[in-house]
Amino acid sequence: MSRQKNSLKPWNTFSLEAAAANITVAENAEQLCLSWQLSQRQNEPTLLLGEGSNVLFIEDFSGQVIINRLKGIEIQEHNDAWLLHVGAGENWHQLVELTLNEGVPGLENLALIPGCAGSAPIQNIGAYGVELEQVCAYVDVINLADGHIQRLTSEQCLFGYRDSIFKHQYRDSFAIVALGLRLSKAWKPVLSYGDLKELDPQTVTPRQIFDAVCHMRRSKLPDPRVTGNAGSFFKNPLVSAEAATELQKNYPTIPLYPQETGDVKLAAGWLIDRCELKGFSQGGAAVHEKQALVLINSENATGKDIVDLARIVRQRVAAKFNVWLEPEVRFIAANGEINAVEALA
Repeated sequence: MSRQKNSLKPWNTFSLEAAAANITVAENAEQLCLSWQLSQRQNEPTLLLGEGSNVLFIEDFSGQVIINRLKGIEIQEHNDAWLLHVGAGENWHQLVELTLNEGVPGLENLALIPGCAGSAPIQNIGAYGVELEQVCAYVDVINLADGHIQRLTSEQCLFGYRDSIFKHQYRDSFAIVALGLRLSKAWKPVLSYGDLKELDPQTVTPRQIFDAVCHMRRSKLPDPRVTGNAGSFFKNPLVSAEAATELQKNYPTIPLYPQETGDVKLAAGWLIDRCELKGFSQGGAAVHEKQALVLINSENATGKDIVDLARIVRQRVAAKFNVWLEPEVRFIAANGEINAVEALA
């Protein structure tokens, strides 16, 4: 365990110049707890981070940031499935690559999603027709106050669209230490989105899907190591079937994705693009020229620059489509996470 000084720039993929009172890298559950308990005794705010791929520091953080680096990957083969036990601090994309190299398919649609494995259940990450909840068997959570580890089944995680119990009941004073994944041997390709539709479901391999997903993401999304960003900034909004029908009357080419609930998911990037906002800048922040759903740190942006840009995007989309976008990215203020929608109001 190492307590480091101040700069949060290496710990957020927006690459924003922000600082914390202290930064601690924890490599096991005991270190996680000790660090958190120290902050409690000192009455200072605490924030747990993986790779900082889904956070926006809107100002300096006044307390301790704890970096979760709990590692380890175990793969067990059973008759009908492979079961994986993955440490929360493992890099997600490297995990996807490892499983394919081991001949274990099922995660290929989720390639190149930034961040750590422990962040995946919080957001219920998803891409190209697959969401984590479809492969999640359990999540191990530690109570930072007493060190007790509890295993939650996938059902107990209350997964929703970019949502889970870890954003609510288990948000404060808990940390994810590991997750379990169940990857069925009865593999079926998911080819419902983007260029994947062009692949032959009879002959396609998991590696071909992985390669296609990587190609699509790299062609549209900026590499955070080069240009600071947090991937998709806004959630794809859900609207009623009636609202979707009305939108389709006015915009016949609008992409619509009917949900089992009866609601219809819209493509936030398409809505932003139709507001002619690609390349639009505010301070040092900009809407990415190739993918309107991504806001970037184009020129030494501050957290305020990105908030101001997000507010403009949200208001333009609402004015044109009467649809209010909600950020997918977590907004972090001096004392911890704040309500992102309220921050943009």
